[in-house]
Amino acid sequence: MGFKRFSVLLAGRLVLIMLTLVGLSYLISVPGYHAATFLTFCILVFFTLEVIQFVKRTNAEISRFLDAARYADFSQRFRMHDLGAGFGELGETFTDILTRFQEVRAAKEKELRHLKALIEHVPVPLFSLHSDGSLNVWNNAARRVLGTASATHLNQLAQFGADFQKEVASIEPGERRLVAFDADGIEQQMMLAASKIIIDGKPEKLFSLQNIQSELDLAQLQAWQDLVRVLTHEIMNSITPVASLAKTAVDLVDDAAAKVSNNPEVVAELGDVKDAVNTVARRSDKLSQFVSSYRSLTRLPPPERSLVSLQEFFDNMSRLYRDEWQTKGITLHTSVEPAALDVSADSDMLEQIVINMLKNAEQALSDKENGNVWLFARLNRRGKVAIEIADDGPGIPADIAKQIFVPFFTTKRAGSGVGLALTRQVMIAHGGAVSLSTREGGGAVFSLTF
Repeated sequence: MGFKRFSVLLAGRLVLIMLTLVGLSYLISVPGYHAATFLTFCILVFFTLEVIQFVKRTNAEISRFLDAARYADFSQRFRMHDLGAGFGELGETFTDILTRFQEVRAAKEKELRHLKALIEHVPVPLFSLHSDGSLNVWNNAARRVLGTASATHLNQLAQFGADFQKEVASIEPGERRLVAFDADGIEQQMMLAASKIIIDGKPEKLFSLQNIQSELDLAQLQAWQDLVRVLTHEIMNSITPVASLAKTAVDLVDDAAAKVSNNPEVVAELGDVKDAVNTVARRSDKLSQFVSSYRSLTRLPPPERSLVSLQEFFDNMSRLYRDEWQTKGITLHTSVEPAALDVSADSDMLEQIVINMLKNAEQALSDKENGNVWLFARLNRRGKVAIEIADDGPGIPADIAKQIFVPFFTTKRAGSGVGLALTRQVMIAHGGAVSLSTREGGGAVFSLTF
């Protein structure tokens, strides 16, 4: 309809031009009509320019429409013969087409945003490795794993462990591997899985990391608790009657000694028997106390969390140890960065494990004059609260360091092997971790990460 209207309008203008041209030719051939000839020429020029402008406006509108479609990067193809050519109808057609394109594009952008949001909030860290070694980080979970560290190339993964970098480089699509990931000095077990995708003909290895350290810790903790529960139950069932019988035997020996008091030899032998039975009774009591201490590993209540001001907490620790340690030549240094830093934790449990570690530090400095203990609190590069207890003592040998958090393990004569195992259990209950490292310049550093 629009094209027919355009044809009629254009044909009418051309007819007027032809008629004007015929009239001009006639006036030129007849002498004496100079004014009429000039006027007819002007009319001819006006009609000609009007036709040119008429066609030009149509072409300009078509060109503007095509430019809009092209620069908007629409995937659809357009056919000019499907478009109307009348100015009104043409404008409406162009507006309708662009509106539809806009709706399609908006729908695609909405779908793209939805997919990006899904990827961004997937709880599993996602990365992609290209053939040139470049690395893409795809979601929030991946950025949280990296913390403030930069990782845009495979070589930069070495900061999380040389073995981790090698595993990422060598894993094949479809494989799953258990890898060690070093996060701020704390080794975590990760499940590494890889797949392969091809984008624009270029291969790309997509891999995911799943932190299973917490699941491993909980499983190990449950296993230890079950073992301790069985052992303490069986030992207490056996030792309780032994202790009771030993005490009864002491009473019987005393009664027998009273009855044969006139026989010194028998009384002396009964005294030896009494000493032996007393020894059995004392050892039974000690063993009962020893077993009872392990019951704390299986009876830890859920933490009652509250916001604990670490500056105030450290001040309390300083007041508790200042006077006692001054007489022993030990200096306690405290630092909280930032000063307003707090942590969501059970204050009683936190106090218990920090006091236990400060006592360990004190024992490590027993043979050193002018020892130092540091109590630090800070935010690590992953934004988690870290409390560090450090000393400048002899440190802990590497072969022992791997076992110190295992229940029953101790290097102290009077130790029970409960303290650090309980510390680890408390940290697991808080969803955190405890780790040991070597201090620069000598000594040990225990880190509590919440």
